[in-house]
Amino acid sequence: MTDHARTVRSFTGVYHADGGIRGELSYVVGKLLGRTHCGLCDITHGPLRRKRQWDGFVARLGVSFHLVHLDERDSTISDVSQGNTPCVVAHTDAGPVLVMNPHQVDAANGDVATFADLLRQALTQHALDLPALTARTRVVSDGGSDLRRNL
Repeated sequence: MTDHARTVRSFTGVYHADGGIRGELSYVVGKLLGRTHCGLCDITHGPLRRKRQWDGFVARLGVSFHLVHLDERDSTISDVSQGNTPCVVAHTDAGPVLVMNPHQVDAANGDVATFADLLRQALTQHALDLPALTARTRVVSDGGSDLRRNL
């Protein structure tokens, strides 16, 4: 029997940057000057756009993965992530759980496959599971990462 309180319904990744034109420009300038860093930005985006590897990872994950900037957080995500960005929050029936802190996100060094491995480890450490696989979905190995893929 599955403990639904321990099942992840979705994720929210919180960037360590504000959104909008002003926030994006501020981040780019800060990054170029070496004053700003966001490990989650490095994982999800290349120099000009979102990484295809990220989109593939999310498509195979089996649950939604929302990405928000600091100024786009709702009160619940703000409370959980305050002072801990970038980060990843898992949403469960029992409430939100901070599953990856800035150090864990940074440990991926901008690599999507490494991030997938670290997320899997974080879920294990927090005793969280993704929803049961359906007949149309299975777990496959992709560079050492357990990811979901539609058949």
